[in-house]
Amino acid sequence: MGRSKVKYMPIQSKDSMKRKAKMYIAGLAGLGLIVLVSIYNCTSGDGRQADDQKCFFCDFAHRRQGPPPVLEVETSEYVIFKDKYPAAEHHYLAIPKEHFDSLKALNKCHVGLVRRMEQGMMQFLRSKNVDPKEAIVGFHLPPFISVRHLHLHGIYPPADMSIGNRISFMPSFWFKKSNDAIRELEDREL
Repeated sequence: MGRSKVKYMPIQSKDSMKRKAKMYIAGLAGLGLIVLVSIYNCTSGDGRQADDQKCFFCDFAHRRQGPPPVLEVETSEYVIFKDKYPAAEHHYLAIPKEHFDSLKALNKCHVGLVRRMEQGMMQFLRSKNVDPKEAIVGFHLPPFISVRHLHLHGIYPPADMSIGNRISFMPSFWFKKSNDAIRELEDREL
């Protein structure tokens, strides 16, 4: 008589199951990110907003609707005000008065505007006794933007930031320091 071969199914260890669960969650998160990026790309046009659409940053910049934040700096091109949800003691936003959804909507001809916003933020931080070289100054990139209106963050001190905020504002594919953003804009076609 021949012996029958018995196949044994290996029992999965807890570590193996945890690893599979983490891979599954990471896959779902990646899929969610792809969907988010697709939705953003499908709904964004040239980055300028029609006059009839509402943008509360536009309202702040033009003092149309209240109560707006206290405008710390106002020029003919941009305003600076304290972030509603500060990541550190000093967290300010510089926004242009003209509506642009994000850096994605800008090109080479906007380098001057972005430079002036950056210089204005640096000067403002100095007025608060903050060394701009020690501050985080930059832009979030789509789809990782909280408000669809171009805004430059100025944050100090980074040591006061939570771990989540440190990740959110670290140079990456979701956040670009202002000097890197300017270099990228210099290479963009009109």
